[in-house]
Amino acid sequence: MINRRKFIKTMSALGISIPAMAKSITKKSSNTSTVKNNPIIVCSRGEKWGRKVLKPGWDILKNNGLLLDAVEKSANVTELDPKDTSVGYGGLPNENGVVQLDSSIMYGPTHNCGSVAAIEGIKTPCSVARLVMERTDHIHIVGKGAQDFAKAHGFKVENLLTEHARKIWLRWKENLSDQDDWFPPADGNYDTHRSNGTINVLAVDSVGDIAGITTTSGLAWKIPGRIGDSPIIGAGLYVDNEVGAVGATGRGEELLRSCGSFYAIEQMRAGKSPQEACEAVCERIIYINGGKDKINFSDKMVAVNKDGDVGCAAIQGRKGGEPELAYWSKKGFKVLKGTYLIEN
Repeated sequence: MINRRKFIKTMSALGISIPAMAKSITKKSSNTSTVKNNPIIVCSRGEKWGRKVLKPGWDILKNNGLLLDAVEKSANVTELDPKDTSVGYGGLPNENGVVQLDSSIMYGPTHNCGSVAAIEGIKTPCSVARLVMERTDHIHIVGKGAQDFAKAHGFKVENLLTEHARKIWLRWKENLSDQDDWFPPADGNYDTHRSNGTINVLAVDSVGDIAGITTTSGLAWKIPGRIGDSPIIGAGLYVDNEVGAVGATGRGEELLRSCGSFYAIEQMRAGKSPQEACEAVCERIIYINGGKDKINFSDKMVAVNKDGDVGCAAIQGRKGGEPELAYWSKKGFKVLKGTYLIEN
């Protein structure tokens, strides 16, 4: 047996560089069987965000670029956009007004993965998660350790709390109680919505290799240090190169205790379509909570299989407000309206 560190040292001694190895591994498929809809790249958003999120990734895939580059560059779109209050720069903060980000990445051909959690001051946590996967023997790095790791690789520490997000956080704080000394705005114009948004980016390349990313600013107003499902492999993200990729958004605690993304992969392995697998996760979460009348939250699952078939389902929804995913393939950009189990 030889561990990864010894393997890299051995290859270096033979004059083979790490970037060359990474490119070679990324390009090699474990199964070059004919695929029908690939390449394809998917995200857990609809028309509003889907097109601009997926375009950089699709441009890479259609030109036979690296699969990991495709999912990373697409995930970076929301991470860098201050108009999105649930991912990266501009994300809503914890209860102390500090933005803490979570992200994970997984690569099907090697089954390797990496993640960061509760990282502060770094706009693109998925890019740091990729470095954890590629440049360390670890999977999870959190908190200050994650920030220090990012700094060591040249990332700049910046203030992630935008003025827009700060005002939303302050209005939430002012309206926590009518017994404290914080006064709400005179016009009553404040947002009481507790965001738990996230984005998943999943892709299958032209030879059937699969990768995925989940990235988020997590539950708004969370207790500092809280970690949801997004950086946890098997909960917010799971990839199997023989099956497909699954990502999750919504109430992270439920996805953690149901191993939601892993469960969906196993449903697909057993023969279910991506759509059926997403619905099975939602059904499982409802079941372990005691039935539909016990549900006061929602989770959403998105999936793509090795053939490029997609699926999307949520626990709660309504007519005209169905869960959506967007995807880009050789057939162009499309949006799929998924299913839901409980009318809200």
